Amino acid sequence: MTFAYAAPEAQVKGFATSEEQSDPIARFASAPGEEAVGDLLLQAMSLIGVAYRFGGNSPASGLDCSGFIKYVFEKSLKVNLPRTAAEMARAGRAVERDELAAGDLVFFNTRGFRNSHAGIYLGGNKFIHAPRSGKNIEVSNMTGSYWVSRYNGARRVQRGQPVQLEAAAEHPVRSREAAAPVARATSKSKANSRNKVVAGKKSTAQKSSVKSRTSTRASAKSSKASSTKKQASAKKAPAKKTSSQKKSS
Repeated sequence: MTFAYAAPEAQVKGFATSEEQSDPIARFASAPGEEAVGDLLLQAMSLIGVAYRFGGNSPASGLDCSGFIKYVFEKSLKVNLPRTAAEMARAGRAVERDELAAGDLVFFNTRGFRNSHAGIYLGGNKFIHAPRSGKNIEVSNMTGSYWVSRYNGARRVQRGQPVQLEAAAEHPVRSREAAAPVARATSKSKANSRNKVVAGKKSTAQKSSVKSRTSTRASAKSSKASSTKKQASAKKAPAKKTSSQKKSS
């Protein structure tokens, strides 16, 4: 015999209960979170082996770390996340390491600034992600020394609700594209400074060389003038008579 139960009034379609808000998966699952998490993880695991491609948004052409996460959440839970890992790190709410649950987003510093890499937590200290150029989507262990030293935290997105982003930090993290012009400008400024130093040294060397040549020329002129003066004095002086000339006179 089959029994039917009426749903509580608090679970009217379109409204999330306090339990659903604490469990972000509950709204999409018939059992507490299990079905939705399962769909999310199955979608993610189905992409293992897909090549990494920076800026990639499709499994057909490749995915980067944030493109992979965005694709999985849209396909499995109809959740529209921001496009970059740095922006994803402001979505949902922060989760402590010992509170991690399957489906949470985990963030790492792999490029010299916070939240430059992200993945989806699977449970048991494992997470799935698109690592880097030349690699494919894979599962990694967060207890490895590389990931432990670069871990930045985790976020839990409230599924079924518009994704709200926290206010940007006082010094917001720049993406590689945004940082590139600044890096180029800094490099150009340094190059200009080096050129000025080299030009200054060259100018000083040139001045020294000119001064040396001028001094040499002046010395040569002075020596020549002295020699000419001696020759003129010799011509003016009367010739001395010899002893025989004196006797004859």
